[in-house]
Order: sequence, then C-alpha cells, then structure tokens
Amino acid sequence: METIFNYFENIPREHRSAIIVGGITFFWIIEGFFPLFKFKYNKWKHAIPNLFFTLTTVLINLGLAFLLLKTADWVQANNFGIINCLPEMPLWLYMVLGVLFLDFFGAYLAHYVEHKIPPLWMVHLVHHTDHKVDTTTANRHHPIESVIRFSFTLLGVFVVGTPIAIVMLYQSMSLIFTQFTHANLKISPKVDKFLSYFIVSPDMHKIHHHYMLPYTDSNYGNIFSIWDRIFGTYMEMDREKIVYGVDTFFDEEQNSSLKELLKQPFQGSRKPTNLE
Repeated sequence: METIFNYFENIPREHRSAIIVGGITFFWIIEGFFPLFKFKYNKWKHAIPNLFFTLTTVLINLGLAFLLLKTADWVQANNFGIINCLPEMPLWLYMVLGVLFLDFFGAYLAHYVEHKIPPLWMVHLVHHTDHKVDTTTANRHHPIESVIRFSFTLLGVFVVGTPIAIVMLYQSMSLIFTQFTHANLKISPKVDKFLSYFIVSPDMHKIHHHYMLPYTDSNYGNIFSIWDRIFGTYMEMDREKIVYGVDTFFDEEQNSSLKELLKQPFQGSRKPTNLE
C-alpha cells in the first residue's frame, strides 16, 4: 500500500494523460463489441464535441493544479481535515477514507448542487444533452462546469485533509470510473446490480441520463454508490426504457453542435415538460 501511496504522490503528468487516453480508447473498443444500445450514428462525428470538452477539462485542471498541490501540502503540514482528526489507522484505511470523502465533495455534492441551482444546471446541461451516451460523454463538460467541479474538489481536499497522493489517486479513479459508467457497455443485469451495492455501475449511472424527471435527478455518484443510498437519491428503472437527453432541450442537431453547446448555459432555464 505504501508503494501505491508513493507512486501517486509523485505520479508523472504523462501517466495521468495515459489514464485519460488509455481509458477512452479501451472503453471505446469494448463498447463496440458489447453495446448496450445499437446506435445508428457516426461515432467519430459524435465524439468531436465531446473530445473538445475533454481537452478543455484537462487544460483547466492542469492550469489550476497548483491550487490542489498547495492546499494538499497545507492540510498535511497542519494536520488539518476530517481524516487527520480521526484516530491513528492503517495506511490502506487512511487512503480508502480519503478517496471516499473526496468522492462525496468532488463528485456527489458538486453534482447534486448543479442539479438543484438553476444557473448551475444550465451549465451542467451540456453533459446531459448527449443523445448517444458513450464513453466520450464522460468528460463532456462545459469549461465553466470544469471550473465548478474543480472548486468542489478543492473544497474537498481542504475539508477532508487529503495529501496530494490521495488527491491524485482519487482523480485517477474518478477518470476511470466516469469512462466506465458512461461507456455504451452491456453487462449482465445481475452483475450490474451486484456492483451497484458498492460502486456506481453502468446501468445505475445511465438512469441518471434518462431524459425525464425524477430519474434525471437521481444517482449522482461517481465512484461509490453509498452516497446515493445514504441521501435517498438512488433510483432504479428498466435499462431498456432509458431515453437519453433532456426533455426541455431535445433538439439533437443543436445538441451535437459545438457552437450551440458552448452557448447552451446562457439560453435560460425551462420548466420540465412532464414528470414520469
């Protein structure tokens, strides 16, 4: 465990890049062989706006990374934060708790807030208006949302008190999980159900991408499913009935245009057309 801790404490930038590129490539290939939905679309054309937003997310995170480093160094030097106030524990448990709590602040809480505050929902909407959810959808975030998500992660590092090694471990796991849960991948319903008791499974997250409430406002988690279960936001539905998109912004042509997606947060919120 100490070896893993030391690796992520000094993880090279090219290794982090390899996780992103390797993850997208791996799930891109796998979902081609075992698709959940047999989309009739040009996969490369569909990927262009999504990969653009992936690139902007990477650049924003790299540009602000020094804030994570400074904050992580400060909490460690001052023995500050939740996990540093707990009784002494084995390193493996320290790392698990660090990732678990960062997943709450950086993913679940950020995601929940984005759905509940209208201006933030309009920014997050870009992620939801993909009508062909696949692994490239994972990082389809408007640049403004990338800054918002980073801010919540920074808050998590400060409140939880995680050293940089755990921060890098969390971010690496987060990348892999989000690519896995968005991949157009068909796995056994029983296996998916079993996984959902511990982690966010593909079917569990895809319910969140259903085009109508209340399903859109459910299953906010990224790595661990415990937060949805604790806070009552966990929902189930037949995966065959899932329809991707958002009922109030259902123009697939506009939602495939990079120019329109960049403008989407500024169009004004709309009331849901219906509740299922």
